[in-house]
Amino acid sequence: MKIFLSIGAGPGMGLETAERFAREGYRIVLSARSLDKVKALAHDLQAKGYAAEARAVEAGNAASVASLVQGVLKDHGKIDVLHYNAAALHKDTVLSQPIETFNTDLAVNIGGALASIQTVLPSMTKQASGSILLTGGGFGLCPPPDFLSIGIGKAGIRALANGLFEDFKSKGVHIATVTVCMFVDPGSKDARAVAEHFWTLHSQPKTDWTWEIQHG
Repeated sequence: MKIFLSIGAGPGMGLETAERFAREGYRIVLSARSLDKVKALAHDLQAKGYAAEARAVEAGNAASVASLVQGVLKDHGKIDVLHYNAAALHKDTVLSQPIETFNTDLAVNIGGALASIQTVLPSMTKQASGSILLTGGGFGLCPPPDFLSIGIGKAGIRALANGLFEDFKSKGVHIATVTVCMFVDPGSKDARAVAEHFWTLHSQPKTDWTWEIQHG
């Protein structure tokens, strides 16, 4: 069975994307800071007849992210799709945000993504297949001054996808992002649309691979 790992799974785009892949026969591994909350999400998928499990991870802690990825690889032998969906949001300007929370936000918004990519890439390049999917945001295109850390984080996610795409395409690994240019409510048609964009990126023929889809 193919393995889909979600880091930073939540009840909105994270769950919808996981369910989209579950419908295609993937075993879903959901992870987030709160194990109780992510267990509830996994239970929702199990109740629909899908194979799903829950694990805890601190997305802002590189060692925790690496340990999660290594654990899934050890238990399942591979990861076919890794979806990085974690984000930290603070409403602060350059003058009001303490440097401590700024750095903590960046560790979640971009550091965890980098740690997950670094950890899973050796396995994916060895098997010459796999997708690394990153949840981006419109704040990365037009950063607002009062949401400084998430704007810089989403710009970093977009740069990761763009910068790594061509190199790892030649190695059989598809690295891509959906840049979500709107607020998306759980259970909404936009959440389902974003999930479909992620499936589209993953299922594209290699000759048609793209590194970004924008939504909203």
